[in-house]
Amino acid sequence: MPKYYQFKVCGYYLYFTTACIVEAMHVHASDKKMTRQGSAKFFVKADGDTTVEDRGSLTDHELNEIRKFIRIHYVEIGFYGE
Repeated sequence: MPKYYQFKVCGYYLYFTTACIVEAMHVHASDKKMTRQGSAKFFVKADGDTTVEDRGSLTDHELNEIRKFIRIHYVEIGFYGE
């Protein structure tokens, strides 16, 4: 079951899963419409770095800011820290 942040980062809601059996651990960044077209998907590595699987409609600046947020908070989010 995905977990959600109740606040926005760069105008996007973040939701994430740490126990997906189909894909690697990842974070989604979605606009208020929660559409796939407007959402980005980030795979999270063991050190908190990310790769962008799908950028959705995010700008380079928004992608970089969300990647920074994930890198700073990846243990708190639950990746590799549970």
